[in-house]
Amino acid sequence: MDVLEISAKTADEAVEQALAEMGATREQVRVTVLNEGKSGGLFGIGAEEARVRVERLTTEEAPAAAPPAADVSAVAVETLQTLMKMLEVEGTVVAASYPDEGSQQNAAPVGFNIEGDDLGILIGRRGQTLAALQYILRLMVGHQTKTWVPIIIDAEGYKERRHEALKALALRMADHVKTRGAPFTLEPMPAYERRIVHLALADHPAVYTESVGEGESRKVVIRPKQPGPGQRSNSQDGVDNSGSMRGGFSSQQGYRPGQRGGYQNRRQQPYDGNSKY
Repeated sequence: MDVLEISAKTADEAVEQALAEMGATREQVRVTVLNEGKSGGLFGIGAEEARVRVERLTTEEAPAAAPPAADVSAVAVETLQTLMKMLEVEGTVVAASYPDEGSQQNAAPVGFNIEGDDLGILIGRRGQTLAALQYILRLMVGHQTKTWVPIIIDAEGYKERRHEALKALALRMADHVKTRGAPFTLEPMPAYERRIVHLALADHPAVYTESVGEGESRKVVIRPKQPGPGQRSNSQDGVDNSGSMRGGFSSQQGYRPGQRGGYQNRRQQPYDGNSKY
């Protein structure tokens, strides 16, 4: 297909989904943002998904040479410092290396860690403010440089700590699922965090993972490959067998780590490394 229109929570996610369906790279297409979307108010009322049109370039349309990474980085630093000044946030922008949140396997071309005191306001609840700032920075830099670069922003090493915490959580819950023979449902997470869990358990001998839910409620379920005694191997009537508990995940067994968490949802296909997270 040469033209595709895709809707998703953010323009980034819509572009990634379109590229996957078209089997193309970012350099081989032209992206037009039709609707940047909005999160909505209380209970998501008034929320709108972002929508993009992705067109495959013809052989005659040679893509313009992308500016050097150093130039993009310089524009990104200047723009980020301007945004921080507008937000009245004091901090130092330091170049850093982070995985590309779209693949988690390759390093992102441009990455920054903001260092300073009391940057919690910049991180926000579950990193939501940081994610919004990153999205705005990508749009602004893309507009100025006429190219799309997956810029990554961190603050006080939050994403690095979160990455390691999610991997540890995934392995700990996998052991629990293996022992009990019952599934766990993790708390809702953004796509790149779900991918961390999927990759951490991709080669686990006793469990497999799948994503369930829609939009902001999408989350990862860790399931045993061999259900324990009294556990059904498949969900019935569209209901997850795991039940619902507090703690960022759910379990029939009543394990309570003490955070807010997941709930029941329908069963979907296991994660195969290529599907949407």
